Amino acid sequence: MTHPANPVPPTTENSRLSPAFSRVLVLLFLSVFINYIDRSNLSIAAPFIKDELGISASQLGILLSAFFWTYSTCQILSGWLVDRFDVKWVFAAGFFLWSSATAVTGLVHSLVLLTLVRVVLGIGESVAYPGYSKILALHCPEGRRGLANSIIAAGLALGPSFGLLFGGTLVAHYGWRPFFVALGSLCLLWLLPWLRWMPATDPASLSHKTGGPGMWEIIQQRSAWGSWLCLFCGNYYLYFMVTWLPYYLQRERGFSTIEMAKVGGGFFLAAALSASLCGWLSDRWIRSGGTPTLVRKTFMVCGNVGAGSFLLASVVAIGNWSIVFLMLSGVSFGLSSSNLWAITQRLAGPHAVGRWCGLQLFFGNSSGVVAPAVTGLLLDRTGHFFWPVLIVSLVLGMGALGWVFIVGPVEPVEWEKSGIFARSARSAACGVGGRRDCERALLELGQLSLSGLKRWGLASDTRIVQASQLRPRSPLP
Repeated sequence: MTHPANPVPPTTENSRLSPAFSRVLVLLFLSVFINYIDRSNLSIAAPFIKDELGISASQLGILLSAFFWTYSTCQILSGWLVDRFDVKWVFAAGFFLWSSATAVTGLVHSLVLLTLVRVVLGIGESVAYPGYSKILALHCPEGRRGLANSIIAAGLALGPSFGLLFGGTLVAHYGWRPFFVALGSLCLLWLLPWLRWMPATDPASLSHKTGGPGMWEIIQQRSAWGSWLCLFCGNYYLYFMVTWLPYYLQRERGFSTIEMAKVGGGFFLAAALSASLCGWLSDRWIRSGGTPTLVRKTFMVCGNVGAGSFLLASVVAIGNWSIVFLMLSGVSFGLSSSNLWAITQRLAGPHAVGRWCGLQLFFGNSSGVVAPAVTGLLLDRTGHFFWPVLIVSLVLGMGALGWVFIVGPVEPVEWEKSGIFARSARSAACGVGGRRDCERALLELGQLSLSGLKRWGLASDTRIVQASQLRPRSPLP
């Protein structure tokens, strides 16, 4: 259940970002910038790796998707970790692991070892987005989250852009192995300002201190399922572009490595600029009186439809029009990427955002396993990119429908009416948790009516029925 939709108040929720948090936001931008260079750099080297190791397009697709095997499956654990422990140290550990894995990539010489290193990279990077959402939910007011999330989205797009422009040039001149070793080693320097500037998390905000909602309460939310489906659809497009765009530009469009770097970098640069502008516009619209539901969903739907339509047009167009439509697809992607996580952060709230985000990323990033592998299989059978891109466009259309018909109003979930009472009641009824927990559960149950107890299957317990009659109450709807 959510509160009625209202415009965001023009006071505390729209206050300006503090200088201290602005420094942290710069570090978050740099971290996602590094994150997406690290996860996309293999696609830059893909043609060279394919020729060096003598592998097929299908095997290359599996290698490109290996990162997502652990990146997706570890999201739930990472979400739990950032809710349970200090996000400062959880994030630092993940960053160290993924940067080290990037450096080691340049030192291995077999398909099996390359796959193993990509799996380790996925474990490290799995802390990133649960960490971002936890930090923004704790420290960033709603009226500024569009801007804050757009800065992170800009880093997401600029990472592959820089990787293609700078990394593609380095790979062309010096080979792909020195690029990986140098990148992973230099990125470890990011940890120094992070440990200095990122404040420790207030212990009172950790889930085991606040009694925040559990996984089951989150799973019961229709909007949660909607946000997971929509992330899957948006990420199918993103991971297709991250993993296969360089290969498409070189092998299907016939660009050289330098030309591929310029065109591919331009695509991600267009997405970054669009995300920055759209994040600012969405916040301004909300501060002017628009509801988060109307504003955020409008950007998400228009972004999904535009990105899919322009990408399909790019594949079938000839000459320079193909590049024009590709850039427009990147601009459209910026509309949605700047607002996606602002929706999750508002729905879940600071006490549940880590776990909600972890579940959302678990489902959403499974597209990273599917998209590269499906594309590789279709390429082996058809020899061109039309059918893979058509699938991408259809998946994005499904995501647009999900934002309209499955995700509910973009308002904070009232977790106290979503099952926490029931969980405490069951604890009391079964005598679980000791006397203090039992008394706390009975106190909470004083807010439930007899009909509410029947709903949760607890009306047969005499102690709980008596507790429900102790004082005035408001039954669960």
